[in-house]
Order: sequence, then C-alpha cells, then structure tokens
Amino acid sequence: MSEQGRGPSARRRLADERARAAARGRRQRALLVVLGAVALAAVAVVAVVVLMSRDGTEPAIDGYKGALAPATRQQDGSVAMAQPGVSAPVLDVWEDFQCPACKTMEARLGGTMKQLAAEGRLKVVYRPFQLFQQEPLMSNSRRAANAAACMPADHWVEYHDRLYAEQPVEGDDGFLPKDLIAWAADLGVTDPSFAACVNGEQKMKAVDQASIQAGKAGVDSTPFLALDGEKVGNDVLGSPDDLRKAVAEAGGSTPAPTGTRSSGTAADRSGGAPGTAVPSRS
Repeated sequence: MSEQGRGPSARRRLADERARAAARGRRQRALLVVLGAVALAAVAVVAVVVLMSRDGTEPAIDGYKGALAPATRQQDGSVAMAQPGVSAPVLDVWEDFQCPACKTMEARLGGTMKQLAAEGRLKVVYRPFQLFQQEPLMSNSRRAANAAACMPADHWVEYHDRLYAEQPVEGDDGFLPKDLIAWAADLGVTDPSFAACVNGEQKMKAVDQASIQAGKAGVDSTPFLALDGEKVGNDVLGSPDDLRKAVAEAGGSTPAPTGTRSSGTAADRSGGAPGTAVPSRS
C-alpha cells in the first residue's frame, strides 16, 4: 500500500485516540468532583503545615476549659456546636483526624471556637471527611471519621479532641477499632451499639458523603474553615485574636441569651448510639 493510502487511516487512528484521551480526561475530572477533590487537598496540606509552623515552634495550646455549648447532629451528618437560638455567624470546619495540619489548627484555635460558641457568639459546624488516598493514611482517616460519625452528639466534641490527641504518626497504622472503642469508654460511652458501629464500619457511607460534600463546598486544602460560606484566610488560621476579630466582624460580637442547654433526649440529638447528658468542662 502507498504512503498516500496509509495516510487517512493513520489520521483516523490519531483522531480516535485523541477522542478516547479526551473522554478519559472528562471521566477523571468528574471523579475528582465526586470524591471531593481529595487528591488536590492532600497536596495542599503540606503548604498549610509549613505556613502554620514556619517559626519552627510548636503551636500554642488554646486551652479553653469552660462549659461547652450543646452539640447536635445535623441532617447531613455534620455536628453543630451552638447555644440554643444561635444560627449565625457559622464557622464550618472541614477536617481530617489524620491530618497533622488539622491537629495544629485545633491546638491553636479549637479553644477559641469552643469559647465563642459557649458565649453565644458563634455556631461551629464540624465536618470531618476523608482526605487521604494513600495507605495507611487513608484507612486511618476512614476509621476515625467512621467512629466520629458513630459517636453520640452529647460526647462528640470531647471525642473529637481525643482523636486528635491520639493521631497516629504519618506512615503508621492507627485509629484501630479497639482503641477507638476504648477512648469512647473513657468518656462514658459504653453502649454496645457504638462498638458495633465502629467494628462494622456502619457509617462509611456517611464518610463518603462527607467527602462529596467537601468537593461541592470547594475544599482545596485542610484544615479548611469557612465563615458564613467564605473561606477563612491563613492569617486567621494562625491567630486566636484574628479569629475573634473575624467572628465579630461577621456579626458575632453580641452574645445570645444562653439559658438552659438544649432540650430533648440524647438519642434525639445524636443520630448515633445513646449516651448520657451533655458534659461540662472543668
């Protein structure tokens, strides 16, 4: 066959290959959206760690020890911490319990968030999801997020803090079911339904849904905080005072009446295994 005869066939093969490559690209882009763009977020974590630890020192501990605002589990699986009647401003906290930068942020700002919520100045919405896509980080992340989804709301914030305190070193297996159950027991959560939820990974569907929500919310790094829907800048992430200022400017400068803690049974509020009354910190 002449070169001229082979030309159209070669062009068709090239066109077909380009079409297939374009289709693969579209599928990959769609997959990133569905999974919450977690691969991009995993890369961005490194930048946040460097930013928040650029002076080479350990983060200051934001050690609020006062009473906590009531926590309730919302329909989308997130956990809201706020005094009754407080609906704004809202601070959404997208986090992964295996993420070192999230642990650093919690050490710096976690107490301030709790204090502002307790004073009726802020509604904090915790949104754990699975960030990591490589092992063993991925399995650690999924087990911790599943356990958090199993935890009754009235013990959720304390369990959230314990998970960060027990965060495995990167590269190590961690957040094993027996430990997740033992840490819950330390907080008084001993109902067999919690252990069954952890061992059976009964909330993994909720974990996957949270990752999808993260993608839809535009989460491109962790920790990712959004105040009334707007991403919080890195300057605020590094400073409790700047966080207080941002909340005040968003309309949280006047405390709401606190009165009694939220009403209803623990089962009504939790969406998980039953627990005991909302604890206070001393």
